[in-house]
Amino acid sequence: MSQSTSTTEITGNEVTRDENQCFHCQQPIPLGFSLYVEVLGQDRPMCCYGCHSVASTIVDQGLTHFYKYRETKPGALPLIPEELANLEDDLVRYDDPDIQREFVAAKDSVQTATLAIEGMTCAACAWLIERQLHHLNGVQKVVVNSSTERVQVSWNAEEARLSQVLRAIHEIGYKALPFQQADLEANYEKKRRGYIRRLGVAGIASMQTMMVAFGLYFDDIDDTTRLYFWWVSLLFTAPVIVYSCQPFFANAIRALRARSLNMDVPVALAMAVAFVASFYATVTDTGDVYYECVTMFAFFLLAGRFLEMQARNKAVANAANLMKLIPAIAERQTSSGWEQVMVKYLETGDVIRVRPGDTIPVDGELLDSTAWCDEALLTGESRPVAKAQYETLYAGSINQDNPITLRIIATRQNTLLAGIIALQDSALEEKPRFVRFADVVSRYFVAATLIISTLTLVSWYFIDPSKAFWITLAVLVATCPCALSLAAPTAMSGAISRLNRAGILLKQSALLERLPKIKTLCVDKTGTLTQGKFSIIQSYYHANYAELELMQLASGLENFSEHPLARPFQRLASAAKFTDVRNIAGAGISGVCNGIEYRIGSYGFIQNWHPNYTNALRAANVFLATQKEVLAEWQVDDDVRSDAKETLAWYQARGVNIIMLTGDSQIRAQKLAESLGIADVRAQLKPEDKLAAVKALQKQGPVLMVGDGLNDGPVLAAADGSVTFSSGSDLAKSSSDVVILTGKLAGLRRLYETALLTRNVIRQNFTWAIGYNLVILPLAVTGHVGPLWAMLGMSMSSLIVMSNSLRLMRSAR
Repeated sequence: MSQSTSTTEITGNEVTRDENQCFHCQQPIPLGFSLYVEVLGQDRPMCCYGCHSVASTIVDQGLTHFYKYRETKPGALPLIPEELANLEDDLVRYDDPDIQREFVAAKDSVQTATLAIEGMTCAACAWLIERQLHHLNGVQKVVVNSSTERVQVSWNAEEARLSQVLRAIHEIGYKALPFQQADLEANYEKKRRGYIRRLGVAGIASMQTMMVAFGLYFDDIDDTTRLYFWWVSLLFTAPVIVYSCQPFFANAIRALRARSLNMDVPVALAMAVAFVASFYATVTDTGDVYYECVTMFAFFLLAGRFLEMQARNKAVANAANLMKLIPAIAERQTSSGWEQVMVKYLETGDVIRVRPGDTIPVDGELLDSTAWCDEALLTGESRPVAKAQYETLYAGSINQDNPITLRIIATRQNTLLAGIIALQDSALEEKPRFVRFADVVSRYFVAATLIISTLTLVSWYFIDPSKAFWITLAVLVATCPCALSLAAPTAMSGAISRLNRAGILLKQSALLERLPKIKTLCVDKTGTLTQGKFSIIQSYYHANYAELELMQLASGLENFSEHPLARPFQRLASAAKFTDVRNIAGAGISGVCNGIEYRIGSYGFIQNWHPNYTNALRAANVFLATQKEVLAEWQVDDDVRSDAKETLAWYQARGVNIIMLTGDSQIRAQKLAESLGIADVRAQLKPEDKLAAVKALQKQGPVLMVGDGLNDGPVLAAADGSVTFSSGSDLAKSSSDVVILTGKLAGLRRLYETALLTRNVIRQNFTWAIGYNLVILPLAVTGHVGPLWAMLGMSMSSLIVMSNSLRLMRSAR
């Protein structure tokens, strides 16, 4: 769908307008929508009440220069101008429901939002923000990711407000604003330009101060010329300290105010002490100066941070950029025909039309008989997927064939695509042991660095006072734990991105730590080893009843089930109406129709009424009955997943014990198990039986459970690791650690391989980071490594860790 990309033209104090484009956010205005705000003496069109509210506030606060001098490139605009966002009283604007609908996901009274944090540099910053937010009443969950510089926070809307969360973060010195996917590139570009400017100042100054320093190396230089060179060096170094080094000083002051330590504390201390000592020497014409050391230090450190930022952006941009592909406008059905409307105004239950080649903007139920969709962005599967009537089509998919109509079932932050991106942030909620280890060690390492530096200064003061300062400076620089702080978070970000690109959603990153230790793999049968796409193979209807009537009864009951076995019945005939329906997990469904109670489900379920009943169909696995008699039998079956045998054999080759846990009959389960090479089969299990089996197996070692049925929820939650498929029940998906979108069991192999690679990468990062500090520390303390070489070594150490972590990205296929 084509979309206007016109921009606002600014000439002096005049701002021309486009009546088809919102003046505030520059998005297209829905047809028939008329709303204006007077800005700079003219009525400006708005596309929604949220933009109207924000624009009115901008005018009331006298911040109309936001419109006069803003960038006019669509997608680069902030939701609220920086000045307004920084006004404490106006943070309450983010509590406006019209504004929140763009970035807040709500479930009952719990609201969740992702915030972009400016100024977060390491694990210590993440720890500080997490501690601050946990002190707020009503905040239920805080997930801080220092690699992406984002925070995902959930709060009870009845006890807390978003403005309180933002204010709490602002109070400890960080800037927090709601994160929007479309702003990712603009924010990254803003930071990139800032780093380049600071690098440019530091680079030019370092060249000039080094050139002057060479002149000072000559012994025959007179005192007047030497002092002149010192003042020239001071002139070049001052902008570096005031401008280029500002992020380091700001982060250090922020940490000290909060009575915490981060890796910028020793960095800022080293630069400040070196500059002050040099400035004092210049003013008093005594001692030595270290201007070239300060400028080179700043240049190398900024270069390292700049490359870190680029690597982080590469690791997290893949999934986040998906939201940019969602169109801004959709066609919605009304009583008078089809109308164009902004996607953000679509609601659950609306019917929309998607033309061939267009991207589906929301999750919806297909109303047409068939459709072909490209889901490569979600699952990594390059081939179009066939969809039948009433199946779910997901936001981000591309309609490949004819125009289709959908009934919306999820919008905005509640779509699967938004969930993928949210999962990428929340995957670090339960931090693995090695991540917690890095967080703790890096904080204590900074304290140890400061103590060692103090002892070095005192010791060298008695050994050789002329070298004491120089050597202490080298110790401060060399032992900064930058690489140690990056070792685990960067690897985890790369692993999560790798899995997302393969169509595997990781909800709990701690699973990557546990998975290589798995001793037993428990697999469900229906929908796990088989495809879960069932069809009725055989039918048997007892006398005295019309077949159509029995079909309608079966369809009516199965409409209340999420089990894959129920789906063929839901399309069997028009559904009879039932009341007092009860869903008995692992057994079947009962309900009342026309005063008669019916049951549909497994053989064991109807045996409660008919204990001596014998099958008319030997392979029947679904039965319909009343208390008086059995009415019908069906054999419902599906195909085995094509990659099941290969995947299970791969796990078995690594010493993992495979066990089938199923509620199906022993005969059917044993037959499938023999074809797949599974020796241990436990059939006809109820949910509590599966749970007991997994708990017993956990005494022998960690257990990984794979299932997708409604009755698998408890056992998935209890296992050491759990996996389900996107076709599984909502309960299974909410209880599992991993959701495989591709529908392929081979995702289990990719998951295991990624866990092994991540563990190896993190071990290598820790080995390098700790080993480097153990080697460089004695060399710096004994005076064998100067500040410049220490700075270069620290920067190279961080870059090696980042490059090693990016292997997780490069190896994704």
